[in-house]
Amino acid sequence: MAGVDGADRLAPGAQQASTPGDRPPLVAFVTDAASDAILRETLLTELGEGAEVRRGDVIAAMKALKRTATPLALLVDVSGVEQPLTALEELAQVVEPDVRVLVVGERQDAGFYRQLTRGLGVLEYLFKPLTQEMVARHLLPYLRAGTAPRDMHVRGGRVITVTGVRGGVGATTIAANLAWHLGEEARRHTVLFDADLHSGAAALLLGARTTNGLRSALEHPDRVDELFVERTAQPAGERLHVLAAEEKPAETILAQPGAAARLIGMLRRRYNFVIVDLPARGAPGAREVLDIAHQRVLVTDASLAGAREMLRFAAIPNAPTQSRRAVTVLNRAGQPGMLAEAQVKEALGEAPDLVFPWLPKLVPGAADLGEAAGARRGPFRTNLLRLAQEVAAIRTEGEEPERKGLFARWFR
Repeated sequence: MAGVDGADRLAPGAQQASTPGDRPPLVAFVTDAASDAILRETLLTELGEGAEVRRGDVIAAMKALKRTATPLALLVDVSGVEQPLTALEELAQVVEPDVRVLVVGERQDAGFYRQLTRGLGVLEYLFKPLTQEMVARHLLPYLRAGTAPRDMHVRGGRVITVTGVRGGVGATTIAANLAWHLGEEARRHTVLFDADLHSGAAALLLGARTTNGLRSALEHPDRVDELFVERTAQPAGERLHVLAAEEKPAETILAQPGAAARLIGMLRRRYNFVIVDLPARGAPGAREVLDIAHQRVLVTDASLAGAREMLRFAAIPNAPTQSRRAVTVLNRAGQPGMLAEAQVKEALGEAPDLVFPWLPKLVPGAADLGEAAGARRGPFRTNLLRLAQEVAAIRTEGEEPERKGLFARWFR
């Protein structure tokens, strides 16, 4: 076990050392069905052939690994184990010393985390319930690159792009409400960046003002600094700002190479989340933004053209900073004259990750008033909370299971 004291040789009867090429990339042991499904969806699709998820706790892992080759990485579940530290020490005696160990469990106290990561050399510990975002963000980097340093994650806020795969599918509504939820309800410093400088509606949806500062930032990136960002981003709430413009339709934006990336970098210094309402086509610096996104959200309606475009956009390779595939959203499901959900699923080859229903009264009415549709209880808000959990690993107190303790801050 990598870094585990006293694990520098195999115990009698343990497997002899095998070559890296003979060892599976990952074997994971978890005790519950929900965690099993999350790990299969997030890790197995990434690691490919040889990786597997089994049901069982750390004791079951120890018994199994006495008879089989040690994987390159091992994930074990200590939920319900009376003496988890002792069990992990015993596990170290039956695995090869270079194995990379990850642990999941139910305990949330900081002392337990320190004992695992500092005392036993465990690379990372996550507490349940797991989400795809948590697993992709905190576990995948270790599995891709080996034993990663603690500061391997880029410092600064997370960049989440929301793109409608075709015009008029409601991506701006979802982006604006996601930003509103993260800023106003989850209490994270959040900025909504509307990358459509000519006809964007993000500021309108949140009742915020637009300025000419965004155009200046893209055309003259040398002028962009933290003070510029502070003056240009307009408040839409106590912890929510909007960066948007309303340029004349006939005017061309002469964005400079690297300008969008520089602007995003400045925003990340100030905000926990940078939500980018990124049009499918024509946005200045769109490729730069996609290449630095931590997570992409793709939105379509229930049309055949929308399904076709969704497949095309989903095929765009992940950014280097993107730990999982794009989150797919079907918006306005059930709208008259459109495809049924089953037909959309058939056209896509799989079900979309989230489905927002057609709400002809709620959503347009909230937009006209400059209010967040997600503030009202109902199916729109329910799916908005699920989206926030998927892309930001944030749950809402009183509506989703609450995380408590010091870990709640570390894993957001």
